Amino acid sequence: MFAVIKTGGKQYRVAANDVLTIEKLSGDAGAKIEFTEVLMVGVGADATIGAPFVEGAIVTAEVVEHGRAKKVIAFKKRRRQNSKRSRGHRQHNTTVRIIDIAAAGKAKKASKKSEAAAEAAAE
Repeated sequence: MFAVIKTGGKQYRVAANDVLTIEKLSGDAGAKIEFTEVLMVGVGADATIGAPFVEGAIVTAEVVEHGRAKKVIAFKKRRRQNSKRSRGHRQHNTTVRIIDIAAAGKAKKASKKSEAAAEAAAE
């Protein structure tokens, strides 16, 4: 199963255990992140396409590390004017590992507290 998520103004095709580098997100290494802006989820003919997002679909990921991209150099030169200018920029990014893809209609594993509350309500 795969999903297409939107984060940082870009779209990524992800599957379980994929490691990808995206725009910087908050959270320490080891923290869990949920992407709720899921554009598409499924496999082949069973794929669900959202309008614009798939209702109830969640992609869970774990932050592996924070880092910076390679330096991008902006160099300007005016010929024969003895004029040049150089600037550099390194974009901050986050490396994440996709843990789980929960499609719409598939409930996440309920915690013990919510199970106990459901049993108490049933009685």
